[in-house]
Amino acid sequence: MGEQGNVRAKKVLLTGASGFVGRRIAQSFNSGQLTSLVRTSGFCGGGKEVVCKSFDDHEKLAEAVLGQNVVVHAAARAHVVDDGVLDPLAEYRKTNVDGTLNLARQAADAGVQRFVFLSSIGVNGNVNASPFSETDLPRPEGPYAQSKLEAEQGLWEIQRRTGMEIVILRPPLVYGPDAPGNFGSLVRWVQKGVPLPLGSIHNKRSLVALDNLVDLIITCIEHPAAANQVFLAGDGQDVSTTDLLRGVGRAMGKPARLIPVPASMLMLGAGLLGKKAVAQRLLGSLQVDISKARNLLGWEPPLSVEEGLRRCFVSENAS
Repeated sequence: MGEQGNVRAKKVLLTGASGFVGRRIAQSFNSGQLTSLVRTSGFCGGGKEVVCKSFDDHEKLAEAVLGQNVVVHAAARAHVVDDGVLDPLAEYRKTNVDGTLNLARQAADAGVQRFVFLSSIGVNGNVNASPFSETDLPRPEGPYAQSKLEAEQGLWEIQRRTGMEIVILRPPLVYGPDAPGNFGSLVRWVQKGVPLPLGSIHNKRSLVALDNLVDLIITCIEHPAAANQVFLAGDGQDVSTTDLLRGVGRAMGKPARLIPVPASMLMLGAGLLGKKAVAQRLLGSLQVDISKARNLLGWEPPLSVEEGLRRCFVSENAS
């Protein structure tokens, strides 16, 4: 892991502890160190639990942050494809903006030293011709990314007013065992042996293995140089969609069935079907530059993409 100093002595409050990323974060701490803010009791990650059904519950938030050194805020309203709401941005704002800032204000009032916020590379944008960096002008597309940007802006205002240290992490697609979202869909396609017209895609995508992201989060909890900084997360290796699918197949022990179809033809077909956004995620490039974390924190991703993919299926392959 990266430079962590005395991180194991920190009292840490973790939100989103039952989620894909949060579960893995929780496993990195001993039970006496960690407090999890949860919606329902019975989270099996160990440590103390504070049940809080809403980030509007100021009394419960105050209880949760009391005595904590660091808050790691991984809870969020994530990508919801279609849940019938009339104003998706308003729904994202309730949790991702209002909830985040309610928690941060309570943390600052309680004397919490540092607030680590899990944001999204979507704040930078969805596609690029050259790697994103922390200095780029934000260009969020969609309500989820917009809500994450607004939360970041609110956190900086709280930092200026209170002096509580803020650390913001923007990961691209996170992959790992039982990953949800787009990666989970790719895995299911390969598992089912579905022939995919993705055998000739030459894009470049930055991803981040779950364990690499958690390692960076742990580093940012303690490292003094992380204070009041934004970091992009990533594996430090870019892959094409074709190479990713082949890598998934190798890790799974089941070859991906890929048909070589030109990306231009796929994009045209997707546009005609109203699926341009889906095609862009599969065919377009999105690269991130992680040199700031490397240079400022001395951090290196501990896992290669190959090892990260292998860990997605290690239990399956061992059974």
